Formats: sequence, structure tokens, C-alpha cells
Amino acid sequence: MSPVEDLGDWGPLLAAQLDEPYWAGLQTFLAAERSAHQVFPPAEQVFAAFQRTPPTQVKVVILGQDPYHGPGQAHGLCFSVPENVALPPSLRNIFKELQADQGTPAPRHGSLVSWADQGVLLLNTTLTVRSGEAGSHQGQGWEQFTDQVIVSVNSFADPVVFILWGAAARKKRAMIDQQRHHVIESAHPSPLSAYRGFFGSSPFSQANAALIAAGRSPIDWTLPSA
Repeated sequence: MSPVEDLGDWGPLLAAQLDEPYWAGLQTFLAAERSAHQVFPPAEQVFAAFQRTPPTQVKVVILGQDPYHGPGQAHGLCFSVPENVALPPSLRNIFKELQADQGTPAPRHGSLVSWADQGVLLLNTTLTVRSGEAGSHQGQGWEQFTDQVIVSVNSFADPVVFILWGAAARKKRAMIDQQRHHVIESAHPSPLSAYRGFFGSSPFSQANAALIAAGRSPIDWTLPSA
């Protein structure tokens, strides 16, 4: 499939980006990377977030940075891993806060597909990474593409909740019209920073309160438990 087809219903909103000069350079870079290195996620999962959460269904945006760079972890949804993969440290902390915030039991796996299917756009700002090398695909053009995604969501008529964890995500706040949309921000759930304001921030109940106040249905954040 072409990139526009891979993007599903997002294609018309983002098609102009594929004609921008940076896009051709990004594709050349990715082809060279995939020929010389292992790159995550697999090519067919790079746009999984867009395929799972079409624009008309977006209620919440959770913004990540890089995909996970360990084997089998990244599958195109930020912070999420496939069901049979061990939980990365940041996701373990997200689940700790989920349990504290929502009173839910510990999830039995790390797949956040059920969130995506309810309208939570799980967007990384960089959509690929070289195996074992965090940040290796930053600055190659993905950020221009995903900035346009944020611009597009910001233009939506229905109010959206943006959840921004960590300094990189919080820089995107300036792109969001906070008169129409709701922004929730805190420290990143990484073990390096989670105790500096992520734990105790109650992002899930905050998001649902904002959705209900805007006349939208809340997200069921509960995940299958052990």
C-alpha cells in the first residue's frame, strides 16, 4: 500500500505532507536504515495508531517520543507492547498510576489496543527507531509529520484531551488551542522522572472528567487483568 492508504481515514488530512521535501528525505533515510539495521516497529505497523484510531473517533491524544527499541516491543502505538511481551519500565509505571487513579486490578499484558479502539490516539513524535539505539531516528523528518497530526487534531470541532508526559511532549502544548481542548501534563512515567510528578497526577480520571464536561463519553481505561 501507499503511505496515504496506510494512513486510512487520516490520509486526506495528511496527504499534503507526502509532497513536502522532508518526506522524500525521510523515506530515503528509512530505506537505508532498514537495509543496514533492524528497525522497529515493522514497516507494516508504523502507522498502526492511525489505523486503529480514525480522526472522527479521536477523544484523547497520548503523546510519546520514540518507539521502544527492544526486539518485539514496538507495534506502532506509543507506550504499548504486544500481549506476549514483558512490560517496559515506563509502562509498568503507567499501570501503577492507572491502578491508583482508577482502582483497577493490575493488567495482565501491556497492549493498549483497547484504548486506541475507544478513541485514544497513541502517537509517538518519531515513528521508527533503530534496534537498541534510542533517539536514532529523531531529526530525520518524523517530527514534522507528527506535528502536522497535532495541528490536524487541534482543528477538530469536538474537544480533545491531550495528555503530555515529559519535557518533549510538553513542548507541544503551544500547538494546542486550550480554549477548545484540554491539556493534562506531568513528568514522564520513566523511572528517572515518575516520582517528580507523574505518580499522583491522576491523568485517567482527569481525562474522563474533561470528556464528560465537554459532553463526550469517557474512556474505559480498564485493561484485562491477571
